[in-house]
Amino acid sequence: MKYMTDRKRAQGLGSARGGTQHHWHMMVSSIALVIVLPVFIITFGIGLGGSHEEVMAYYSRPFPALVMAITLLVVVNHTMNEAVEAVEDYVHGTAQKLALVAVRCFAYLLILVGLFAVARLAL
Repeated sequence: MKYMTDRKRAQGLGSARGGTQHHWHMMVSSIALVIVLPVFIITFGIGLGGSHEEVMAYYSRPFPALVMAITLLVVVNHTMNEAVEAVEDYVHGTAQKLALVAVRCFAYLLILVGLFAVARLAL
């Protein structure tokens, strides 16, 4: 029979370092999504249904382009953080490291391409 304290039994069963920070990051990005997505939907709805020239003229204005860029940043960042958490939970070893690099690279590539597209529309 082993006489161990509760702390000693729990030691080595998992990390307690970054959970609170991750939770707060996700809460902040969730609140940002609650604010940004309705504005994006309204802005996108206003520009919807016009001819190609009307849509290009609409998105060349600063407000719709800025709303699209901010929405892109918040949505992709939130999704990347969720995907990273899923990889950390379910993939282990070298595959975990490769998957984390792939998820982050894909997310940043998506942000880069999206911001380039918004810049092309706005300019």
